[in-house]
Amino acid sequence: MSRYLARRLLQAIPLLLVISLLTFAIIEIAPGDAAQMYIDPNKGTDPAYIERVRLSLGLEQPVYVRYLGWLKETLSGDLGFSFRTRRPVALEVGDRLPNTLLLSGVSLILSFVIAIPIGVISALKRYTLLDYVLSTAALAGISVPIFWVALLLIQVFAIQLGWLPASGMSNVRESYTGWLANLDILRHMILPTVTLSLAQIAGWSRYQRSALLEVLGQDYIRTAQGKGLRERRVLLVHALRNSLIPMVTLIGVSVPTVVTGAFLTETIFSWPGIGRLGVDAVTGRDYPVIMAVTMLSALMIVVGNLLADIAYAWVDPRIRYE
Repeated sequence: MSRYLARRLLQAIPLLLVISLLTFAIIEIAPGDAAQMYIDPNKGTDPAYIERVRLSLGLEQPVYVRYLGWLKETLSGDLGFSFRTRRPVALEVGDRLPNTLLLSGVSLILSFVIAIPIGVISALKRYTLLDYVLSTAALAGISVPIFWVALLLIQVFAIQLGWLPASGMSNVRESYTGWLANLDILRHMILPTVTLSLAQIAGWSRYQRSALLEVLGQDYIRTAQGKGLRERRVLLVHALRNSLIPMVTLIGVSVPTVVTGAFLTETIFSWPGIGRLGVDAVTGRDYPVIMAVTMLSALMIVVGNLLADIAYAWVDPRIRYE
């Protein structure tokens, strides 16, 4: 297993390099000039002043020089400074990353806990009224845009009913401490977590239904049933565990999907995470932060796929990595 992990990590290096190069190139060819975002309007359009701004941002150098400089600094652990805040990018990301991991982690756990039972029930009750209802609900969940769900939840539960806060991570009017602070964060998490989870639950439940139906049609399941094993044991021991193998792949791939989905969700709910930081960086043409957020998302894709491969061996003991 250790040799396999080392090989996969080595294979990820050129992939991340290509992603960084493409991201840097896209930023470069995008219309507009980052210097224009940071020019003091009171100083007019004096060419000397604009040149000083470009010089302060490091934009006067050729693109390949800037890329190589960024790559060298990144490999040494220095992500540079934000154009907007002039703070180190590492601090900008470090302040926001725990909030995104909290929101995305809870969303993934909630999606898994709800989607698997729904998929199992739908498979066991296939072609019944309950199966049709669950399938229709799943199709609706997949089809509805995430931003529309977010706005609908805000309208109903925050504005009309007033049960939950509509934005932020904490109540700015109160200074809670201890368990009250945690409870306040929990209340602010409910709407964005539900928004992120709905699409995942809809999609995962459909995959789980298909995977379980395929496993239930296998010969070894019929053999277990023919030996007189109880249906509960056949389902839990033989069928369900094998049906989770494709789900492991799906969940591993979905980890970065939840994070990218948080770009919209965090912006709508004003959640101070990586997603909102990335959106602010794009609108403000904050190149160092854009690169950091993009590479972090790419790294999560690599790690998610690697964790999915590792989980294979736990779900199916027949799988061995050399």
